[in-house]
Amino acid sequence: MLGIAGAGGIGPFMWLVPGLAFASFFVVLFGGRRMPDRGHWTGIVAAGAGLLLSLWGFAGLATGAEAVHRSWTWFQFPGISVGFGMTYDFLAGIMFIVVTTVSLMAQIYSTAYMRDEPRYTWFYAALSLFTGSMLLLVLADNLVQLFLGWELVGLCSYFLIGHFWESSENSSAAIKAFITTRIGDVGLLFGTFVLFIGAHTFDIAALNRAAAAGHIGQGVLTAGALLLFLGAIGKSAQFPLHVWLPDAMAGPSPVSALIHAATMVVAGVYLVARMFLVFRAAHAALDVVSIIAAITMLIAAAAALVQDDIKRVLAYSTVSQIGYMMAAMGVGAYSASIFHLFTHAFFKALLFLGAGSLIHATGSNYMSDMGGLRTRMPHTFWTFLVGAAALAGIFPLAGFFSKDEIVGEALRAASSGRQITAWIVFASAVVSALLTALYVTKLCVRVFYGEYRGSTILHESPRGMTGPLWALTAATLGAGFLGLPVVGVFRHWINIPGEAAPGFSTLYNLVLPLGSLVVALAGVWVGWQVWARGRFVLEVKGTKLAPLYTFVAHKYYLDDLYLNVIVRPIQYEAARGAYSWLDRRVIDGLVEGSAHITGRVGGALRILQSGHLQRYLALLFAVLVVVAGVVMN
Repeated sequence: MLGIAGAGGIGPFMWLVPGLAFASFFVVLFGGRRMPDRGHWTGIVAAGAGLLLSLWGFAGLATGAEAVHRSWTWFQFPGISVGFGMTYDFLAGIMFIVVTTVSLMAQIYSTAYMRDEPRYTWFYAALSLFTGSMLLLVLADNLVQLFLGWELVGLCSYFLIGHFWESSENSSAAIKAFITTRIGDVGLLFGTFVLFIGAHTFDIAALNRAAAAGHIGQGVLTAGALLLFLGAIGKSAQFPLHVWLPDAMAGPSPVSALIHAATMVVAGVYLVARMFLVFRAAHAALDVVSIIAAITMLIAAAAALVQDDIKRVLAYSTVSQIGYMMAAMGVGAYSASIFHLFTHAFFKALLFLGAGSLIHATGSNYMSDMGGLRTRMPHTFWTFLVGAAALAGIFPLAGFFSKDEIVGEALRAASSGRQITAWIVFASAVVSALLTALYVTKLCVRVFYGEYRGSTILHESPRGMTGPLWALTAATLGAGFLGLPVVGVFRHWINIPGEAAPGFSTLYNLVLPLGSLVVALAGVWVGWQVWARGRFVLEVKGTKLAPLYTFVAHKYYLDDLYLNVIVRPIQYEAARGAYSWLDRRVIDGLVEGSAHITGRVGGALRILQSGHLQRYLALLFAVLVVVAGVVMN
């Protein structure tokens, strides 16, 4: 054992939380089919016990227990030592609560949503494996162990997105997600090696200390941070590698809620947070984080506005909201970023599960096939409305507090003159907030108001689905108050080492929140007038804005660009290379080999066909002797 700290309380035993999830995976995988419930209670109990342990461990930290850092030597090479350990602090504690809560809700919800699925047992096994992998990633105390959890999470997402693999849409989406995120993973791997070269360790805490103390060269530090951020761009679906996430909505809705709203897609944000001192010491890296995030939040919010598929609206919304989290990291608002990660997990999981309830009832993903559902699906309507209002940033819901905190910190950084990119982040955040309120209002109006445009017989979803909706609604209503300015406890839990929380400010704690609320309400009012009252018509066809609409509706042509510039040329070259190899090695080999064999056989037969009668008689006699011997035996 290399080191132990903070051995009191339950903290040292938090490895049990991912351990329960991994144990559930093996039990369900090998014994689930023989269980009366096909194994789902195993996953639910493991997730529930994990949540209780997570709450217990976090309560210990909140009441004064020390953070836990433990490490054991995993393997060694000359000059290289790789550990396997755990770091359980407030950041890990928040992530544990998020992962186990959403996992538990998704698994309970799936008992009704996936009830008739023939691969039901495998689905629950994969959910448990994903949960354990994500917790392993969070608990890692070094970059090698983190990379192991990172890759397992990506593998699980491939399994779960492509669960309905019979559909080409689903299998293609799974492959696209796997390959796109692998591009970022290469950056994470090389970033790990670069930082090891600079500090001679994989230990995350040691890397942060070395970066803060200036013990790593600026060039190496910047290169390492940017490569790590490439990994975050892929996993957290940031521009330009965000293209996989909207297609991943082809997977089951509980998968969307668990993986693509609250856990896997925030792994990149967690990585930047865990390595924040490295990023802060590499000043150029934070500027890149800010610019990429500002672009992402804006283009994703605009794309959400032109979608008809309800899950794609929420997918682009997720991309945009993760842009907020990344942008907060870029301007140094560490606490605000994690607070938004925390609140977003609850209201976005609520929205995805609510969307699943709507799809379950109507048999369609498209808002054009819905309408008038507020009276026929009241539980889904009220819970979805709360989640939508939180996403739009309406007071006093969770999204209002966390999003306002990011906008305020961006303005604070910009006005202090520390970063010119903070002004870009601030402007993008305000415009994105307006667009968010617009597309949220459009979604709610088209789904819940007007006349029903579908053909199925409507019904409210069963309690197995509405129960988790109400539980997540309660979390959405209450989570925001943890981050109240000055009096909220969240900033005391999650903060940058050595920096005190700012005191009360009329501008940042009263005027700016009021301004944020006005922007959100303005977006809701405009959206209501357009899609509910019909007083304004946002018709762009035939106008000067038509090319812009087409550009956004076609997802900025990024998919076409990747397909035509990268995918098809690689396919062409691979096909040409395979054909060349097949022609040279297989076809030519068969022809030449056949000729060679024929020559050899001919040579052998030439000996037999000598024309000498004595040889023929001798050969015939030898054959008769052999046959007689076989028969007699």
